[in-house]
Amino acid sequence: MEINNIGNNAGIIWNALNANGKMTETKLKKESGLASADFYAALGWLAREGKLNMITETRCGKDCEYYTL
Repeated sequence: MEINNIGNNAGIIWNALNANGKMTETKLKKESGLASADFYAALGWLAREGKLNMITETRCGKDCEYYTL
């Protein structure tokens, strides 16, 4: 896996979040179309750059986690 690919994949995730707002991990992974290893490497890239937030909301007594910009 090349550093440039990770950066490009981070851009795919960032664009998906920018266009759609907060998303669950499952929805974001599906929206990005990335393989698991590529997806998680890109999430790490965004988190390291401080461009990714994870929030937890309680809905119907269940905690739901979302990614946001």
